[in-house]
Amino acid sequence: MKKLSPVDHIALQTRDIKSTVNWYSNNFECDIVFEDDTWALLKFQNINVALVSPNEHPPHIAFRVNNIFEHGKPSTHRDGISYIYKEDNFGNVIELVEKN
Repeated sequence: MKKLSPVDHIALQTRDIKSTVNWYSNNFECDIVFEDDTWALLKFQNINVALVSPNEHPPHIAFRVNNIFEHGKPSTHRDGISYIYKEDNFGNVIELVEKN
């Protein structure tokens, strides 16, 4: 059996991080891992949801990879995570992340 690729998070855009964090917190059981004015990270049982400002990040799904350099030249998020944005064959944005 092959090893499946792990999904790290999905990212949804919002113009109001705080009110969107409150909405998810009031409607679902989740932990707030991080929150500021431009993005937040919510931890659910089986996935993380990133809430992002439209001018900061595109809506996307992120997959964890073991060697990000196999996929191109990565950039680094402000939290130190290496990442690469790519598009699938229909233009959907995917993010590859490598976490140590």
